Amino acid sequence: MKPLTKTAWLNKVPEVTLSFWVIKIMSTTVGETGADYLAVDAGLGQSVTSIGMAVLLAIALFGQLRTRAYTPWIYWLTVVLVSVVGTQITDVLTDKLGVSLYASTGVFAVLLAANFAVWYGLERNLSIQEIVTPRRELFYWATVLCTFALGTAAGDLATEALGLGFTLGALVFGVLIAATYVAWRLRINPVLTFWIGYILTRPFGASLGDLLTQAKTYGGLGMGATWTSAIFLSVIILLVAVAQISVGNRKQITH
Repeated sequence: MKPLTKTAWLNKVPEVTLSFWVIKIMSTTVGETGADYLAVDAGLGQSVTSIGMAVLLAIALFGQLRTRAYTPWIYWLTVVLVSVVGTQITDVLTDKLGVSLYASTGVFAVLLAANFAVWYGLERNLSIQEIVTPRRELFYWATVLCTFALGTAAGDLATEALGLGFTLGALVFGVLIAATYVAWRLRINPVLTFWIGYILTRPFGASLGDLLTQAKTYGGLGMGATWTSAIFLSVIILLVAVAQISVGNRKQITH
């Protein structure tokens, strides 16, 4: 096995592999189902859930920013919490403030585009394989939060406002992800195709979460938020544990 270079260890984001995408998609689904479980099934309500998850995210993000290299458990914990908070932001705007899904989708899309523009304007680099400075990492996490909020809004817009339903919505976003993968295989700009795929996994995960949890009378499979969240979280924990062990073994090799 080839030892990791110092630059690789300084990068704060994992290598983009199949495991990365599996955990990413599952974390987006958990963001949808977990938020529903806490707010509805656990009876906490949107306000308490939003505040509580925002506090936990702030703590996790603080820990992530203090690390000097990619640390699987803190990185993916932060991603899961961003997913829940991103879902809550959209749900509060829609359910509490009455903002239409068309408006919230448009606003988050503009915010995401603006974040990319400023990031590229300052760094001239949007690659996640070069998140090696505090400023780049801040841009990265701002982008991730925007993608989760946008993905929740876009997923709800497609499945509810546009009437696609959960099954067709998940299928449409799945096809778009597959098309992005094909574009990447054809060697179309890898940074561009990565971010397109990253953005699309969120509405795909949101649609998949609704498909699994919602009652059959509403077009879902009726698994419920509790079981879906538990199953997906278990798989995430297993994959992250494997990644954490792998990172530990690589560190021992380099020393």
